[in-house]
Amino acid sequence: MLTTIRNAWKIADLRKKILFTFAIILLYRIGNVIPVPFVNTTLMGQIFNEQLSNTVLGLYNAMSGSAFSRATLFALSIQPYINASIIIQLLTIAIPALERLSKEGGEEGRKKIERITRYTTVGLGLLMGFAYWMMLRNYSINYAQYGGVLLTQSFWSAAMIILSFTAGSALVMWLGEQITEFGIGNGISMILFANIVSRLPQMVITLVQNLVGDFASNWLPTILVVVGMLLLIGFIVFITNAERRIPVSYAKRVVGRKVYGGQNTFLPIKVNMSGVLPIIFAQSVATLPATIAAFVGKAVDTNPWYKNVWSTNSAVYCVFYLILIIAFSYFYATIQYNPVEISNNLRKNGGFIPGYRPGKPTSDFIARTINKITLFGAIFLGIVALLPILGGIAFPSINSLAIGGTSVIIVVGVALETVQAIEAQMLMRHYKGFLE
Repeated sequence: MLTTIRNAWKIADLRKKILFTFAIILLYRIGNVIPVPFVNTTLMGQIFNEQLSNTVLGLYNAMSGSAFSRATLFALSIQPYINASIIIQLLTIAIPALERLSKEGGEEGRKKIERITRYTTVGLGLLMGFAYWMMLRNYSINYAQYGGVLLTQSFWSAAMIILSFTAGSALVMWLGEQITEFGIGNGISMILFANIVSRLPQMVITLVQNLVGDFASNWLPTILVVVGMLLLIGFIVFITNAERRIPVSYAKRVVGRKVYGGQNTFLPIKVNMSGVLPIIFAQSVATLPATIAAFVGKAVDTNPWYKNVWSTNSAVYCVFYLILIIAFSYFYATIQYNPVEISNNLRKNGGFIPGYRPGKPTSDFIARTINKITLFGAIFLGIVALLPILGGIAFPSINSLAIGGTSVIIVVGVALETVQAIEAQMLMRHYKGFLE
């Protein structure tokens, strides 16, 4: 990775793209610490650490680089855009007009879908901004003795807070698009990567403080956590790059005086084909009770039923969480891969899988292969998601050091994609120079 970046730095065009990407990320990080008006951010951060860290809002806070808990301008971060992209992707399958637009519209159709996604992002930004303001208002009532979270509850202050959150989410979307167009690519993922990595210094400080504060009790758990995280990163890198290659052969055909086909290739299917989305969906559903309680301003840590059933440290929560991850993995694989369509495309292009006749036998074989790979990928996601939880249960003294499996998968995945994108651009420039 370091060698790739060093070689890319020697190319003037790529060096400009890298510097542009760093400049946009710097602007984003500056906006990430600017609070919205009329909010007691100190009290909000304290409430968040005490009551909301184990809800889905804790995931949002990690994705935003702790901006969500500080009620800053970019508190919503890229969540409205991610949710809008997922919604439009699902609607593309459910609505025939959008499906035709995505498959047959070409470049113009892609631009229209991107425009619809932008409008949906703004709409979701307004909705999430209003929900955030409702949460602030409820906590202002419950914590009135401390001055309240909201400094004022007038209509204009509410409008200012909601519009600030919405404008911030739209600006984050625009910054990500600038990185994609003028930077090294994949702008939304780069912003997400910067948010998660920004929390690492505080984690290192916490690690050192715990180690110095009680060295005799914490040295072994700390070493186990660090070694475990390194092994987990290596495991994620291996699975992320792993794929099942289905052999495909193309029959020879003569067109005029030329012979086409007659070659062997493969159909790659990623082991972790759904990425981190099943974990995000599963965590959103599993933490729904705590999230609802958080938005209405009710404390949940003192409720025995919640602690025994829906707390992240309970066995029921872990089992339910794992089942949801597996279910969402199959759901997303069904959306992403259509065995019948893949089989028809192979037949149209004169391709076939050795040992299977074109048509239904081929589609059945592809479906069975995808189901097996999906199960393995779902188990992998479940292991990654539950390891930090189990580690926190085993070593309560360093529970704050546990990095969520979601964050690790995102960081590793974005790092690998960025290196591959840089290598692809370097290869393209190499061949261009060769042709010249």
